[in-house]
Amino acid sequence: MKIYTKFGDGGQTYLASGIKVSKTDRRVDLYGSCDELNSTIGLALSFTKDLNVDPTFLNYLKSIQSFLFEIGSELAGYVPKESKEGTVVLRSDVESLEKEIDRLMEVLPEIKYFILPGGSSLASSLHIARTICRRLERDLLVYIESGGEIHTDLRIYLNRLSDYLFVAARFANFSTGNEETIWKSRTKST
Repeated sequence: MKIYTKFGDGGQTYLASGIKVSKTDRRVDLYGSCDELNSTIGLALSFTKDLNVDPTFLNYLKSIQSFLFEIGSELAGYVPKESKEGTVVLRSDVESLEKEIDRLMEVLPEIKYFILPGGSSLASSLHIARTICRRLERDLLVYIESGGEIHTDLRIYLNRLSDYLFVAARFANFSTGNEETIWKSRTKST
């Protein structure tokens, strides 16, 4: 298979459904942002090579990365034939994220203040992934509000995923002994 087809040179591409669209089509934005999110999680995982981090945590991140590939396909117009719901996202996928958030939160210290993104390279890249996920969610809502159809469970999953990525970043800092930076207002004394 050739990597370059030259078809895109004219600013067009095909969705997974076979429909020809401009590269500025909202669907292309959506699956492009999903790919960016997936790539950023890959970057985060690359920082774990020399760290002693909970293997369950790492395997969960890898499973999310794999699942995002399926979500990207759906955002590109692929309709899963096996699913009665019309989406690759199941309610159990959302519940799985919630359980993993709860599992990680059990060991994390309570935060009483806003924290700034940062800390370890792993945590910082997970914070970037979180912000990309939030953007993808906002763009998804714009697409829906303009008449596009996206399954509700996919939207809910992305919302919960951004929550998970926040907790995952905190867990990464905690696991690697990096303290979180508490935000201090210039106008308020704490």
